[in-house]
Order: sequence, then structure tokens, then C-alpha cells
Amino acid sequence: MNEKVKSGSRNVAIVGPYLSGKTTLLESLLFVTGAISRKGNVKDSNTVGDSAAESRDRHMSVEVSTANTEYNGIRFTFIDCPGSVEFAQETYNALIGVDAAIVVCEPIRDRVLTLAPLFKFLDDWEIPHLVFVNKMDRANIHVLETLHALKAVSSRPLVAHQYPIMNGEQLTGFIDMVSEQAYQYHPGAPADPIPFPESLKEEEHTARAEMLEALANFDDHLLEELLEDIEPPQEEILKDLKMELGADLVVPVFFGVAEQDYGVRPLLEALLREAPEPETTAERRLKNIKGDTALAQVLKTYYTPQGGKLSLVRVWRGKLTDGIVLNGIRTGGIYRLMGQQQQSVNQVSAGEIVALSRLEGIKTGDTISIEQQSAIKLPKAVELEPVYALAITPEKRNDEVKLSSAITKLLEEDCSLAWEQHGDTHEVILWGQGEIHLQVALDRLRRKYNLPMTTHLPQVPYKETIRKTVASVHGRYKHQSGGHGQFGDVFLEIKPLPRGTGFNFNETIVGGVVPKQYIPGVEMGVREFLTHGPLGFPIVDLAVTLTNGSYHNVDSSEQAFKQAARLAMQTGIPQAEPTLLEPILRVDVTTPSEFTSKVLQLLSGRRGQILGYEGRNDWQGWDNVSAYLPQAEMQNFIVELRSLTLGVGSFHWEYDHLQEVPEKLAERVIHSNGNGGNGNGK
Repeated sequence: MNEKVKSGSRNVAIVGPYLSGKTTLLESLLFVTGAISRKGNVKDSNTVGDSAAESRDRHMSVEVSTANTEYNGIRFTFIDCPGSVEFAQETYNALIGVDAAIVVCEPIRDRVLTLAPLFKFLDDWEIPHLVFVNKMDRANIHVLETLHALKAVSSRPLVAHQYPIMNGEQLTGFIDMVSEQAYQYHPGAPADPIPFPESLKEEEHTARAEMLEALANFDDHLLEELLEDIEPPQEEILKDLKMELGADLVVPVFFGVAEQDYGVRPLLEALLREAPEPETTAERRLKNIKGDTALAQVLKTYYTPQGGKLSLVRVWRGKLTDGIVLNGIRTGGIYRLMGQQQQSVNQVSAGEIVALSRLEGIKTGDTISIEQQSAIKLPKAVELEPVYALAITPEKRNDEVKLSSAITKLLEEDCSLAWEQHGDTHEVILWGQGEIHLQVALDRLRRKYNLPMTTHLPQVPYKETIRKTVASVHGRYKHQSGGHGQFGDVFLEIKPLPRGTGFNFNETIVGGVVPKQYIPGVEMGVREFLTHGPLGFPIVDLAVTLTNGSYHNVDSSEQAFKQAARLAMQTGIPQAEPTLLEPILRVDVTTPSEFTSKVLQLLSGRRGQILGYEGRNDWQGWDNVSAYLPQAEMQNFIVELRSLTLGVGSFHWEYDHLQEVPEKLAERVIHSNGNGGNGNGK
């Protein structure tokens, strides 16, 4: 039944939600193809896919893992991708370099919804993909209901490539929808042909008719055969499946139990027969890009304890040889990966995914070629915006000098992390996609770079402003300590400005009562006072005018007028009715429409001001909800949002304006700040 294929390799990503069984499926694929002699178990932390220490600690994938095997003379490179939404960036970066993807899911209606963002990414990039419905021994809905639920979250037609045979809750075999031959599963062995089960004839016939109709939408000859009730030959159906899968026009669906190897061999056969060859993928990705020199793209960056930097690359064109110069950088070795094991090779051809060492200065997503300044830049996955933050401090004070270098490497490995030295709070803040994501990053800092951290929630950068004008406030600084004294004398006007204006300093001095050389000292004293107002925060949105003063020919100095200005501000600001301001963010939340009402409640419950909601462009059944939300209410917002939306809700945020804090909350914030708290008002 195998067709002749053009290429000797296939690159396949294994993707899907957390706990769907992706790593178990990889283990089964490696076992049935003979790449490993004994299967590992996720719970025992001994699988090929979860070879990273952080993965083993949590019994979950936290980064992409690559494995190679052979089946019927074809080299398969499988990339096991994390399922948690917090590590989605890893998945997206890897997907742009594969020929096809296996989407693993469970036959549970509610969890099918979590596939929507993944299907959207695959379809936007036109990446051919198949669905493997795993854990059929734990199905809580009928096969046809599973297919219906999957169709509801996919913009591409789903076609059942096989129909499962169940005995109660146990999967015992399948019917191949092309040949209509039934098979029975056996533990640790290929399935055997069995007579067609008459009890499934009607259901199988309905599913097969839907498959053929979906294929006929793209094949006029097949459509004519169906209209004339002519049974199409198997070869024609397989040809259509290969063509339409390769063009990302249809999504074939398979069923199995990866833990028992059920369904794995038929899945491999389909990948062998119907998945596009690397040459086909390259033609699509390199469309309108001329040339024949070596060209590759980085899918993932690793920093290994022994080998230093490794770059996982897809070779799109030409050959890579040991020591080749790419983007002006001489590479180290070339390696095929099996989890964390490396097999050195001297040369690889177009279509392969391998690791290159010592590509310093090259980042994930970068296009690399033998030209030092290549004009070719292949599209790369959009970097996800950070949604969760922790303030971090090295446990050992002496380690602060090492932190910047270590975080730079951390961000090379994972571009969905970000960091900043906050200008107002002076905290080092690490940003990421969620609590687990940041804990993994902190584990890596400790393990790889010996940098243990202490953490806390970031401070909210509150500000102060004033409500009323103080027409004239006096500040005099006079100090005598032998020799020249210090004398400065000023009168200031302090008045509020519109929100967002900032700070203005003016002077209306007449007759030289304050000499011009001392006026900069006055402004300096005012600005220094504004960094820490009477409520404990920087003061904004006010104007200060120097209106009068006096000086001494001998004892006056710029420093003396600076001190006089500070004294005047110290007296005047409390008279101007200082009030606390908090940063307000514009937040745009994306959610399945069925959860929109819960999202509105979540925002309102966090002092949010709802601006409106509407259907999301190009996302059927999804909404965009816009709101203003105090920054103090954003901490852990993503955690609760994901909890309400089965993990698929997300948001974009940006600073919008400052707003007065409600009186009771302001009292708590000021009290917390005055007593050494973090100023979060929580």
C-alpha cells in the first residue's frame, strides 16, 4: 500500500494540550520503530521527550525535544512540543520548520476547545496537520461527537481516516476508511485484519461519506464519481488525501491509545504515505526566494552544561558541512539529537533538522546562510507578549554582577521571557507567560548559572499629585559653621496641572532678587523633592514657579538655594492636598464567546471599567473584550483568566493613564508603603 516517496526524511511536530499524551505518543513512535528498546514513562521521568531537568521535576514538557528514528527506510525527526499554554512560544517556533504536525487530543468535549489557538496557528501558517485522538480507553463521548467537537474549532474540514472499534470502554481495533478493512489491535504487535463489524456499518458509512465529500470539494473527478455512485479506487482516495493534507486543505483524524501502542503504526503509515516531503515544504516556504546556496533557520536555542550553545535548525536549501561559515560565523559541530543525546555528523542535506554548535549572536527565528549579510529573512513566529511578572533579587549580593549575562542567555533560550530594570521602583522584573513559566526560568538560573533568586510580586509604581494651588510658600536655608555660611531664600508658587502633563518649572524673578546662577539650584531642589512626596511616591502633574527670594553676597550658593527650594516644597506640598494616583492599563482580552460573561465579571470584580466587546476578527466564536484596569489588579490576572476559559483566554495590555486611587484603598497603600510594604495595596 506504500507509495514511492521522493525524500528519505520527514519532519513532524507532536503538539496538543497539556496532559493529552504527546510525550507518551513520541515514546511509542520510537518504540515501534525500534529507536528505543524499552518505553519510558512520564511519571518515572525517563522518557526521551522529557529529558530536561525542569521537565523531569514537573512531569511535563517545558521545552521542545527532538528525536530521530527510521521507518520503512525513511528518517523521521519528531519534535515533541510542550502542551502548557505557558510554553506555547516553544511550540510556535518549532512548527515553522516542520513538514507536518500531529495534533494530539483527548476524547473529552470540553478539552477539545483548547485546540482552537493551535489550529488557528497551523492554518495561518498553512502547516499540514493530522489529529490523533489519544486515550480512547477513557473516552467520555461517542466517536461522532468527538468529530463534531473537533470540527467546531477547526477552520479546515476534518475527515475521519479511520473509525475506532470499541468493546465497551476499550479500544480493540479500527476500520481503515480508505480500504474499509477492519483490524484488531494486539499489545506489542501490528494489528491483524478481521471481518467488518456489522454493528458499525451505518456509523462507518456516514463517516466515510463525509470524508469523501470533503475530499471531493477539491477534486472534480472524485465529485463526478460520487454523484454517479461510482466507488472511487483506493489509489485515488490516497492521492487526494496526500494532495489535500499537503496543501492544508483537510485534517485527517486517527484514534488510538499511545500508552498501549494502539493506532501508532497506522499513524506512521499515513505520515509515510500522505505527509508532504521536505522538498514540498521547502517549495512552499521558499516561494519567490531565488538561489541554491545553503539556507537554514533556527527553531530553538539551547545552552548545555557541557557543549555550550546549540542551535536547532531546519535546513531549507543546500548542504551544511562541519565547520561551515554561516552569517559570517564558523560553526562548531553538527548533531542529530535524541533528547539530550547528541550524534555527531559531518554533513546534512536540505530537509533535515539538526543542531549546530557555537552560533554565537544568532537567535531563535533567525535565517542563516553562507552569505555574511544575507538579504533573505524567512518569516518567524510572532513573539508572545509577557503577561505575568516577578521581581527578582540574587540570594547572594555578590551575584548581581552575573545576573545580566545569565538572563541574556536565558532569553536566548526562551524568547517569550523578558526583563527590565524598572525606572520607578528600581526592581529587576522578570516577565513571562505564567507562574510555572517563570519558576522554570528561575530553576534554570539556579541550575545552569548557580544564581538562586528570591522573588516577590512587583511593586505598583504609584504616583502622587496635588489638587489645589498654593500661591506662595516660603523656604529659607541659613547655616553658619565658621568661615562662609550658607544662605538661600525663595518663594514658590505650586499649582496642579492636567493629568499626564508631568512637571513644569518656571521663574518670574524681577530685579535680580535671586541671581540667575542660583536658579538652576532652585529647580534641582524642587525636582529632588518630587522623587519622594509626603505619601511616599513620586509627585507628577504640577507646575512650580519661583516668584521671589533674596540672597547674600558672600554666603549664597547654588547648593543653598537647592536646600531652600526643598524646604519650601516640604512646607507647600502638604498644603496643596496631595492625593495618590495609580497606573491604569488598557487591556484587550480574547476569549471564546461562551466565556465572555465570566470575563466581564472578572474585569468588573477587579475594579475594571468595561469599554465594550465585539467578535474577534478571523476567529469564529471568539470575542475581544476591552477595559481599563488598574495595574494593581493585574497581578495573577492571567491565572484567573485561564482558569475561567479552559486555559485559552489571553490578553494584550499597555499603559494608558494615571487615575486617583479610591480613598479607602489609598489609605491601605500609604499605610503599607509607610510600614515597609511593597505598595501593592493588597
